[in-house]
Amino acid sequence: MGGDEKELEEWMRRIDERLKRIARQMEMGEIAEYIQLLNRPRRLILINIVAGIARGVGIAIGVTLFTATIIYGLQKLGALNLPIIGDFIAEIVKIVQAQLELDGIRY
Repeated sequence: MGGDEKELEEWMRRIDERLKRIARQMEMGEIAEYIQLLNRPRRLILINIVAGIARGVGIAIGVTLFTATIIYGLQKLGALNLPIIGDFIAEIVKIVQAQLELDGIRY
């Protein structure tokens, strides 16, 4: 049994060494990529512009879906003619119509 344990320890040591070597290589690769990126400011600017546009589009789509879901839910609640919720929605409609009239827009 002593031989099996030694073999297992040796095998684990080799795996540990390989993992450490792979980790060092990955760290060096990422650092090298980052330095290359810093040496090419046009590419860095382009990447940041594309990332900003993607974030903006994502936010716009998310807000649109969220708002549409809320409006859909309110429409379904309004269709149920629940006394409290129906009065609340009617009050919101009156406020919006009053604001539109103040702004000179007829609805």
